[in-house]
Amino acid sequence: MMTGKNQIGNRRSGGGTKTYRTFNPLLNIENEHEFFEASTEEINEAVFLAADAYITYNQKSGKEKATFLNAIADEILALDDTLIQMYCSESGLPEGRAKGERGRTMGQLRAFAALVEEGSWVEATIDTAIPDRAPVPKPDLRKMMVPLGPVVVFGASNFPLAFSTAGGDTAAALAAGCPVIVKSHPMHSGTGELVAAAVIRAAEKTGMPNGVFSNLNSSGIEVGVQLVQHPQVKAVGFTGSIIGGRALFDLAAQREEPIPVFAEMGSINPVVLLPEALGNRKDQLAKTYAGSITLASGQFCTNPGLLLGIKGEALTNFIQALSAEIVTMEPSCMLHPNIIGAYEKNKQNAIDQSGLTIAADYGEAVAVNHARQTVVTVEGQTFLGNSRLHQEVFGPFSMVVQCADADELEEVIANLEGQLTGTVISDQNEIMNYPMVIAALQNRVGRIIFNGVPTGVEVCPAMQHGGPYPASTDSRFTAVGTQSIKRWVRPFSYQDWPDGLLPNELKNSNPLGILRTINNEPTKAAI
Repeated sequence: MMTGKNQIGNRRSGGGTKTYRTFNPLLNIENEHEFFEASTEEINEAVFLAADAYITYNQKSGKEKATFLNAIADEILALDDTLIQMYCSESGLPEGRAKGERGRTMGQLRAFAALVEEGSWVEATIDTAIPDRAPVPKPDLRKMMVPLGPVVVFGASNFPLAFSTAGGDTAAALAAGCPVIVKSHPMHSGTGELVAAAVIRAAEKTGMPNGVFSNLNSSGIEVGVQLVQHPQVKAVGFTGSIIGGRALFDLAAQREEPIPVFAEMGSINPVVLLPEALGNRKDQLAKTYAGSITLASGQFCTNPGLLLGIKGEALTNFIQALSAEIVTMEPSCMLHPNIIGAYEKNKQNAIDQSGLTIAADYGEAVAVNHARQTVVTVEGQTFLGNSRLHQEVFGPFSMVVQCADADELEEVIANLEGQLTGTVISDQNEIMNYPMVIAALQNRVGRIIFNGVPTGVEVCPAMQHGGPYPASTDSRFTAVGTQSIKRWVRPFSYQDWPDGLLPNELKNSNPLGILRTINNEPTKAAI
């Protein structure tokens, strides 16, 4: 078992002596392996090696980076049952989920490999010179995306593979040409170290520079703070709580050289339940949403934590059907005692608020660290008057807001904080009767879903996984899909530069055969 820092040719150096263990929530015991907290010396070494690696890594061709990314996917697969068993022991999640998430992780890596090998993602834009233009000659200008530099990625608690060590942030940053330093999540350090070793093997086999990837362990916040404050770090990726993401954002903004923090944070993912749909499909919708609310103990950033409807018989019948259905779901294990502790605390804080009614609460005995699902209801005006009811309860919890009419429904949506997703449940053309409700929802979310559930995030170019603050710190970007590469690059222009000295993406002959915009026309033609 490796400890501390993982990097090419140097798995551990420096003076970290503090240790900790991960926890098996299903067995309610500590796991056997010990992990060393990264020391300040190790942090500095990892960052300086990343800065040195950037000099050569950002010059690697798309084909070379693609070979590296595909090799990472191959090495992760080669870990086989060793990785799956470690994942399960540190998360309490079942084997099927582990294998599914491994597949998603490998798929992300291969998608980015295909993206950078093809090459058009750099958005090469050329405006050729007009030297005899009067009264001022027009220069030759050529622009493309270039990598920012070393990136720090924070592993997520709820996705030990897909949003962690070699997850979407890491894959996108490596694809962009940025070395990556991962701050491993302490709840799944063993999983992280296995994956980190796979990345390192892939880097060695494909000739990537020393320091292109490092993995640092810690059980607290100190390592993360030092990484974000380090002057050689140029950007940060984070998936987690609003408190954690905002703290990192503020630290980065206070630096002498502020840097971007792309944080995906809290979201309660409102679902608008229109009356005709409820009247016609209440049982089907109740079953669907009971499953979505309780999926993986509600430990998804897209969990439907808020259901919005208009008071009436249809909504009342749906609440009754949902309440009856959700208590038939078998409770499942949460990721860690700290997470279920926070769930119980936040759930109780919500229930204690004036005006709430418990519609369903799983009352049977459950195994240790298993979460009891709960559905509560509240009047629209009560919800509007109490911002504490707007906060995420991370776990199998959902609140039904009963609005007096469509105007109040619109007002409730307009007063929500930013969200990752919004969903509309509608029958036939019913949605056409609520244009202002839909407009209000679009203003609050990054992705809007029609007659579905928000849980489940497809990894593809059209996916938008982000939204207005606090869903994310920059709603212009996505954390999922190949478009997420744009977080780790900046536009760079060459003016009147000799053709032979230009990068291949901008040369007259277009040697890479990529799609470029030349004098406002998209083309693969040479100049």
